[in-house]
Amino acid sequence: MPSLSNFFCLTVLRSHYSVASSHPLFSPTKPQVLLSHPNPSYPPSISLRPCRCKISTVRASIAARPVVGAPDDLVASILSKVKGTDGGVLLTKDGHKEVADVALQLEKYCVDEPVKCPLIFGEWDVVYCSRPTSPGGGYRSAFGRLVFKTNEMVQVVEAPDTVRNMVSFSAFGFLDGEVSLKGKLKVLDDKWIQVIFLPPKLKIGSLGFQYGGESEVKLQITYIDEKLRLGKGSRGSLFVFLRRG
Repeated sequence: MPSLSNFFCLTVLRSHYSVASSHPLFSPTKPQVLLSHPNPSYPPSISLRPCRCKISTVRASIAARPVVGAPDDLVASILSKVKGTDGGVLLTKDGHKEVADVALQLEKYCVDEPVKCPLIFGEWDVVYCSRPTSPGGGYRSAFGRLVFKTNEMVQVVEAPDTVRNMVSFSAFGFLDGEVSLKGKLKVLDDKWIQVIFLPPKLKIGSLGFQYGGESEVKLQITYIDEKLRLGKGSRGSLFVFLRRG
């Protein structure tokens, strides 16, 4: 019987990541990670300079450039539809459609150049993905969930261009672990970003190691305000992020 460490490693690699092509942050192109995108033609890259301050001072910049968000009822609606669904795993087909319909309405209120909005910085919980196995990969599959219980799926975007993804879990109800990725963010156009991640790090109990190679993902920011962020992977997966705290 393969060791538990090997099992974890194989599970994550297989999803590479099935996750890779979807998770926004959770979909690569080589070994996929967490975002993705069909094959659009992107204009020349532009640098991301929304703010040269630390995350703690982002709100001060926002005050100078107020962002008009969507009506509160739309924001509350999409959050209520994804709450308690284990990141979308427990939703029916109709439930996913309802989330997608509200997301389309929210897109109408997105700022013109969301990649330049300082609100993208901060810590975000990944509360929903239309393809539930994207954030986390194989251990989020039907079989994987019998062994692994997801505790948190978090994405941190740090100024000026650092992205950190982390999925924490418990195996067999007593063994804690997490998979984490650190990447560099690059702006592709007004709405699309690309993140090139270093090899993932896997930690199980007191053991930790790095494996695999670099991965690349793409994500479109379709809505953002002080509380909520929506993203769409290159293969069409919808992500809902809720600001922590």
